[in-house]
Amino acid sequence: MKKYAVIFMLLLAAGATGCTPKIKLFPDAADPLREFTVSGAGKEKVLMIPITGVLSDASRGTITDKPSVVQEVVSQLQLAEKDKEIRAVVLKINSPGGSVTASDILYHEISAFKKRSGVKVVAAMMDVAASGGYYISLPADHILAHPTTLTGSVGVIMLMPKVKELMDKIGMGVDIHKFGKNKDMASPFRPATVEENKLLQDLTDDLGNRFIMLVKTHRKPTGDHLALTATARIFSAGEAKEIGLIDSVGYLSDAFLQAKKLSGLAEDARVVVYRRSEHANDNIYNTATGRSDDLNVSLINLNLLPAAASLAPGFYYLWLPGTGSF
Repeated sequence: MKKYAVIFMLLLAAGATGCTPKIKLFPDAADPLREFTVSGAGKEKVLMIPITGVLSDASRGTITDKPSVVQEVVSQLQLAEKDKEIRAVVLKINSPGGSVTASDILYHEISAFKKRSGVKVVAAMMDVAASGGYYISLPADHILAHPTTLTGSVGVIMLMPKVKELMDKIGMGVDIHKFGKNKDMASPFRPATVEENKLLQDLTDDLGNRFIMLVKTHRKPTGDHLALTATARIFSAGEAKEIGLIDSVGYLSDAFLQAKKLSGLAEDARVVVYRRSEHANDNIYNTATGRSDDLNVSLINLNLLPAAASLAPGFYYLWLPGTGSF
């Protein structure tokens, strides 16, 4: 509480003087990532990369700077590629997915990292690895889910808010002048036409089919299992294993054993992480890359809207109910 009181007083002082100085109280994205060992003593290493929250390429943070999920993961992959002692990577995934583009960027970067480096990759699913969270696990050499993981949701959703009825109630309107009849397609200020709904559904189907094709390429499910997957339902870890979406069910420690086995490493190989500051009693269950990641300061938090309400209109590989956990 003292920490938060100091922050609040500094913000009040800045507002009273009319200036907004950049006060750096905690490590942020400007600080370099550094390697820390969390277990083992061998020379060769297994790197753990946590991928947590909604997948986005937008930066995060209010008081402190925090890089986007995409930027943070790519930065760690680039560091790992330069270190020839890193022989395996464990992606610790706890995500309901995110934007179509952010998910696809991470899929591409993980695939390219594997191809360039020859490093083995294991995906370890935690609470949720659904939709885009599953999408980014597809390039892995082995996919492991925690016994209580929820995964699947192989599909795409388009968010298109409508405000016309609200505006009608308060007597507001919007005049639109356009060149091209579909220029204001998906406008929040009017209902969509039949033609527009078909065009938007075609786009949604195209992105959904891309997801399904990648599942077919990487997992090679049977026809019945593929059809079930294409319903975009979520699965328990046991169900996902039964239909071939994952390879095994186990714990995070099992993911590291699998990574060491795939890469021919001894069991005492070091497990390392990249962080911006040192954490006391650090271990594989720490998701932070710096102390700023642990800071959860909200001067005003009314909790009036679910997390999904803050998502911009667009296409998402996202399991919407899962966004409330992040």
